[in-house]
Amino acid sequence: MRGTDSADVEEYKPSDEEQQSLLPTSSRNSLPEDGRDRTSRPWYPSVSRSFSASHLLAAFAAGALACLATQYAVSCFSPAHGQDARILAPPYVGSTEVHNWPPATPTNAFPTLFPSDVGHAGATPTGAEPALIATAPSYPVHTGAPQLIVPTSLRAGGKSKKKGLDLFKLWGNLSPWYSVKKGTFGIDSGPEAPEGCTVTGLHFLHRHAAYGGPSALAGRLHKSAADWTASGELDFLNAWTYKLGEEVLTPFGRQQLFDLGISIRLKYGFLLENFTDTLPVFRTESQDRMLASALNFASGFFGIPYEDKYLQSITIEDDGFNNTLAPYKTCPNAGDRSIADRGTPFVKEWANVYLQQARDRLQSQIPGYNLTIEDVYTMQQMCPYETVAIGYSKFCELFTEEEWEGFDYAMDVYFWYNSAFGSPVARVQGIGYIHEMVSRLTHTPIELHNSSTNATLDDNPVTFPLDQSLYVDATHEVVVLNIITALNLTNFAKSGPLPTDHIPEGRSFRVSQLAPFSTNIQFQLLQCAGHHDQQIRVIINDAVSPLTGIEGCPADAYGLCSVPTFVEAQKKIIGNTDWTWACHGNWSVPGGHEWSTTTGDAPGVVW
Repeated sequence: MRGTDSADVEEYKPSDEEQQSLLPTSSRNSLPEDGRDRTSRPWYPSVSRSFSASHLLAAFAAGALACLATQYAVSCFSPAHGQDARILAPPYVGSTEVHNWPPATPTNAFPTLFPSDVGHAGATPTGAEPALIATAPSYPVHTGAPQLIVPTSLRAGGKSKKKGLDLFKLWGNLSPWYSVKKGTFGIDSGPEAPEGCTVTGLHFLHRHAAYGGPSALAGRLHKSAADWTASGELDFLNAWTYKLGEEVLTPFGRQQLFDLGISIRLKYGFLLENFTDTLPVFRTESQDRMLASALNFASGFFGIPYEDKYLQSITIEDDGFNNTLAPYKTCPNAGDRSIADRGTPFVKEWANVYLQQARDRLQSQIPGYNLTIEDVYTMQQMCPYETVAIGYSKFCELFTEEEWEGFDYAMDVYFWYNSAFGSPVARVQGIGYIHEMVSRLTHTPIELHNSSTNATLDDNPVTFPLDQSLYVDATHEVVVLNIITALNLTNFAKSGPLPTDHIPEGRSFRVSQLAPFSTNIQFQLLQCAGHHDQQIRVIINDAVSPLTGIEGCPADAYGLCSVPTFVEAQKKIIGNTDWTWACHGNWSVPGGHEWSTTTGDAPGVVW
């Protein structure tokens, strides 16, 4: 089962010839050789009484030839004795639909006739920088995804049985990011500066935005298209194709990061006034969706053109390159599925509990195809993936409120055991970023590179400056959860290991709140009256987190902790985290529920 953007899936990838021949005619430049459009059901016009017998015979012969040419797309004659009298799915069902745009060699591309700058810009002096975080009487709430559509029956304020049910918030890491309600994490304070405090800096961490999804179900449906037909709620499968790209940002994904860039500029733009003779250095890494996310953020934050307004550091995500934004590449135990993929077996256990009725219900609507629990789970995944890619998905209509709540919990189970407090390699993967944060907060170089930090980049003050008041880093949701775990934000782990036979009430760990598409963390720095030292707060998707799990940090009403206290606690965590043992040690953990951790540490680590 696929629970994260880095999980392996068994994919069917048709050849170029198969893609061309199997796609619906609306996706190709011409009709099939027989001239028929296979995207629709057969349509038989009435025969005029003035037709002669020869006309009828000719029409019958033409119909028979057309039937043979379309093979299994439609059933033109009565089935043989013992066969099921069904119209079978056409052969293109489940095939991958590709739109190769832009054209490789457009015939009208004459750059000299279309310059990007013709002068005559008019008046261009800029005004003062915005400072919404400091000046506004309230904090703006991000509601998620106004451009996307979910079924009316499952829409907040719609026909839902449960008041306030919002399907967008039940997709785990596939949810569009939204402002988590104040007080959700235990601090009844908003992100705006508390009375008597002034914001002096920001370390901003965000995830990439929405992108394509799993194709395994499409491949299985396509391979067996000659054997099944769908009806009822599944009728749309009879003409369905896989329309998602692989790992590129969707239009909505681009919008997410652009909007996020604008929102941070409105809140913290005044911090740019501290850059009097240097440019800000923002970081991302080399995966396509990661770089595209960073550039869309920059276009929102700085405006277009943005290239001369900041410096974009692109670290390499690949084997052999130390990278705190992709630490799993240099941690061998993070690549051992028996250690790092503890979540999948637990998700399978839970799926067999909450999806049995859905499987039975949907199986009756697709005779000829053996619908498995994993198929049904993938159908649930297709709902958010298609929605964030093409705006709406018919898969969303197939499931009840309770089944969507079960899906949301399945995502919690997956990431708890794979990337957060229940994973034996969660803390060690997040510790490199903690190294870098301590270095930035103390304005001192990293003393010892014994984790995923990159000495070449981090020891160079040009590529890793230590005197900025604004830092922006882009990474994956798994790394965000690694970092939350490494920081020791234990309030998210207080409800302990997640069971797989029921949904516990009041669980403290919810992935849709912590790691949705474009999730973001504000490490906010403040100077407050009555506090000699600079203060720090951790704000996750606009909700303030308690810092009481961090040694020495008080139970503060605003979530404040002094920077020196915070730094000393993180240094202790760094000292207790053994990269060599956790990533290279010869250890193992039992399968199932026999072994557990709530600190994200490898076995043998004692706090």
